[in-house]
Amino acid sequence: MADEQQENGKAAGDAGAVPLTRGLSTKLLLLTILFVMGAEVLIFIPSVANFGQQWMSQRLQTVAAVGVVLMEGEADDLSRQASNDLLMATGAKAIAVRDEGSARLLVVSEMPPEVDMHVNLDDIGPLQAIAQAFETMFFGGNRILRIYGRVGEGPRQYEIVIPDSGLRSAMLVYARNVAALSLIISLITAMLVFYAINRIMIGPIRAMTRSMLDFGAAPDDAERIIKPEDRGDEIGIAEHELAEMEQTLHRTLGERKRLADLGLAVSKINHDMRNMLASAQLMSDRLAQVSDPAVQSLTPRLVRTLDRAVAYSEGVLTYGRTQEAPPTRRRLRLCQLVDDVHATLAIDPASGIEFVNEVDPALEVHADAEQLFRVLANLCRNAVQAMSGESEAALVRRLTVSTDREERLVRVFVSDTGPGLPPRARENLFAAFRGAAKSGGTGLGLAIAQELVHAHGGEITLVESSSGQTVFCITIPDGGSGRQSIPPSRKRQTAN
Repeated sequence: MADEQQENGKAAGDAGAVPLTRGLSTKLLLLTILFVMGAEVLIFIPSVANFGQQWMSQRLQTVAAVGVVLMEGEADDLSRQASNDLLMATGAKAIAVRDEGSARLLVVSEMPPEVDMHVNLDDIGPLQAIAQAFETMFFGGNRILRIYGRVGEGPRQYEIVIPDSGLRSAMLVYARNVAALSLIISLITAMLVFYAINRIMIGPIRAMTRSMLDFGAAPDDAERIIKPEDRGDEIGIAEHELAEMEQTLHRTLGERKRLADLGLAVSKINHDMRNMLASAQLMSDRLAQVSDPAVQSLTPRLVRTLDRAVAYSEGVLTYGRTQEAPPTRRRLRLCQLVDDVHATLAIDPASGIEFVNEVDPALEVHADAEQLFRVLANLCRNAVQAMSGESEAALVRRLTVSTDREERLVRVFVSDTGPGLPPRARENLFAAFRGAAKSGGTGLGLAIAQELVHAHGGEITLVESSSGQTVFCITIPDGGSGRQSIPPSRKRQTAN
């Protein structure tokens, strides 16, 4: 058994080993990098355009400073070498100024045959700046730009004719630096986000997955039930719910194992039990030949009791398969059936328990006689045992069976004046092994009674349970064969 559990645990571990490329951690890391890079791209596009605008604006400001100096003196007095040095320092081919509608060429090295792009820094929108920047990056390098605009708050407008090769080179360097920085930021952010989410979510989820696999390999081992962490978020709630589910499943499997063991044990003694009952039947047949009036009055009841015992013994294996035989419904007099129940209880006269049969002798019910007898016998036996445990002589100990009929429904009430059901029995009513009303009981009696009543299409409910009054109600459809549903308004609600 231990080797089998180890093999199951190993198989569960192999099934839970997710490849690194398909794990949540790897997917989370890659998605974080992609998302941060995507956000950086959205920032990168306008930043490159802004860098280009700043580069051209700085060149125009430099030209404006030079232009002020030239306008203070005589630009025509500059030598050719001085003009070339000035243009080389600014990177321009020509410098001009426009003031009050008149234009003046300050310095020129050579007039280009054609200007490829005109850039007005005073009137350029964001989209236009982005389009110009990327056009220069992808298609520039050998074109001529005419850049003009105002510098400061003065009325003068300066112009510069300049190749775009310098601008393109500066923009490519800037784009490379921004891309490298974005990649570094993406990796750092991804690792930080991954660490946080892995610690908060992925780790606990992985632990729950391992716990489910381990518990599934050996659900009968209570040590494999997950131990939830003390946290109030969704992961904590999931861990608590998983722990409760595993505990419930562990308990249910234990109960089913006990039931299976019980069925095996009962099947082993079933053969010997039938032999003993067969011997008792032979002795009852001989008793029937005795002429004593007392013996003659008791023999029919003894025979019926033995017949029921034989039927129960032969039906043990059927119950071991958790399935009762379908009821064989016939018209029967309920009053006489209750008398038979009273006879089999064998109530000790010294106990002071009074049995009252208030069923109308003329009342007939459409039911299986043997199954309804078992239901009533279980309820009445529980009531007798509850009242027998009380030692006060002045207490009233009365067990009453009564009925009423409403249209096509027959209600049978079993009430007693005992101490009532304990809270644990009321909470687990009709649950085998959990709804026992007394210490050492199994709770099978009420579970069997409920199953038999449901087979008739009826309901069994606890109407009242208090100190001095406990009432069960059995409702059975009385209109034909087969199961019939009882309208909800007809069902009595359970009360404590």
